Amino acid sequence: MIPDMAEARTLEPEEWELWDTWMRAQRLLTRELDRGLQRDCDISKAEFSVLVTLWRAPDREMRVGELSELLDWEKSRVSHLLTRMENRGFVERTECGASGRRTGIGLTAKGRHTVQGAILRHADNIRQYFLDSLTPQHAAAIRAWSEQMIDRIEPRCSAATGDDVAR
Repeated sequence: MIPDMAEARTLEPEEWELWDTWMRAQRLLTRELDRGLQRDCDISKAEFSVLVTLWRAPDREMRVGELSELLDWEKSRVSHLLTRMENRGFVERTECGASGRRTGIGLTAKGRHTVQGAILRHADNIRQYFLDSLTPQHAAAIRAWSEQMIDRIEPRCSAATGDDVAR
């Protein structure tokens, strides 16, 4: 619940500074990781997300609706991206279900090759820009804080949209 204006509190200057620094670091990290995927693998972050999700799926394919759900993207966004990825030779439409009426999407040989290379390059970039600068104590603190944040926010988001929390 959003507090009313009488209950709302502002941030102290050092809290604003912490927030601004964290947001800038997050933007810079995301930008560099995205640039690395484009530069090193010639794919976008969105394409990488689709490729990795399909890579992890049984038989390297799934229903388009399931893919949309796992990525938490609108079906129209997924559909447009899949069309572009199909044109690039990364994915192909498949028949899904006993009747073959439900549209599925699967990785092509080119998609499998691309995602394998992208996972390795992206891991190198994550290590270079993020992990290499962390002490074990920093890593443990970031993990604990991140898990706490997920626990605080995810149930609220699920309740607001009517999603099942136990996904």
